[in-house]
Amino acid sequence: MKRDVAIVGAGYVGLPLARVFAEAGKSVLLVDVDADRVAELNRGQSYIEDVPSETLGPLVEDGRVAATTDYDELREADAILVALPTPLSRQREPDLRILASAAEEIATRLRPGHLVVLESTTYPGTTREQVLPVLEMGSGLRAGHDFHLAFSPERVDPGREDWTTKTVTKVVGGINEESTAAAVALYESAIDVVHPVSSPEAAELTKLLENIFRSVNIALVNELAQLCDRMGIDVWEVIDAAATKPFGFMPFKPGPGLGGHCIPIDPFYLTWKAREYGFYTEFIELAGKVNESMPYYCRSVVSQALNHSRQRSLKGSRILVLGVAYKPDIADTRESPAVKLISLLQNAGADVAYHDPHVPSFSENGVTMNSSSLDAGAYDCVVVVTNHSGIDYEQLVEDANLVVDLRNATGKDGKHSDKVWKL
Repeated sequence: MKRDVAIVGAGYVGLPLARVFAEAGKSVLLVDVDADRVAELNRGQSYIEDVPSETLGPLVEDGRVAATTDYDELREADAILVALPTPLSRQREPDLRILASAAEEIATRLRPGHLVVLESTTYPGTTREQVLPVLEMGSGLRAGHDFHLAFSPERVDPGREDWTTKTVTKVVGGINEESTAAAVALYESAIDVVHPVSSPEAAELTKLLENIFRSVNIALVNELAQLCDRMGIDVWEVIDAAATKPFGFMPFKPGPGLGGHCIPIDPFYLTWKAREYGFYTEFIELAGKVNESMPYYCRSVVSQALNHSRQRSLKGSRILVLGVAYKPDIADTRESPAVKLISLLQNAGADVAYHDPHVPSFSENGVTMNSSSLDAGAYDCVVVVTNHSGIDYEQLVEDANLVVDLRNATGKDGKHSDKVWKL
């Protein structure tokens, strides 16, 4: 069956993208290696909170969205968008094996006139230096002549309703003017604003800059939070006060560390690539060092709170971690600092449980944990790691023996309670 758009990867990026194109009247095919996931999609059932089943179902029924594990169906699509994970290795270097494997599969199905767009976050040069040769070798076609090739970074922020895939400006850079024009025309058919740039390298670096900006500024306030602790100053009050300035300041908030695919991972793509040019991105690497150390610092805050408020050590204490999703009101635990903090607390001898209304269970290193009930008084300490909006924090403070609030969820009143310790 002929399709307007095929999207390789039906995850947090691919499925919202499919929705946008389908709602614009396009016929969309999702290609994924997970057969169970494909079966769910073809039943109109969504596993992505940003695309509820109530929205997906009618699109599937109308034939505007379908899913498959068969790469052969790419031949019938006019455009192929790639939205696959690009993780880091244990050595904090880019691991493009998933992307490379998909590019090989796509190459043997390419035909003249195809448009291929990479959306996976990566380092500058990936589209031209890694994807292009694979596509040309496997297809026998010339990129920029027989088929178009471009990069357009995803800008998905799970759980947000004010900014969506449709309303966030789409940056596009092709390997030549014709490729850029083809990609712009495709995205303009479904997305409100499209911003072309001169090359895929410029588009690739645009995505990294966005996330590096956040990483560096979050590291700054994380470091400031530690200094404020020593100085006896409320860092949250300082940030709120600074935010009253209408120019020259943008508030960032400290926390137990960074989560999600973007901020904890993307900056290291650039630090790795920069070394090829004999350049060391010291701001980026320092920010990464500060942010990665925050779970360790937060463990020490929990230890101090138990020691001073309850005359207890971490060893043998019952601790409830409140929230394991990496951000409020979603179910995504990718790179969540809560997972690291739980491990650190357990290694110190604490008996750790968690409660998260959005995450009934999660697995780490082959061990599965299930969400416990929010019986705050049954624990020596409750640690607020993710500030989900559905939690009654006033009642939490009332019920708990001790609260360590790493997100300022208990608000201004909480800092006056002898039960509450703030980051």
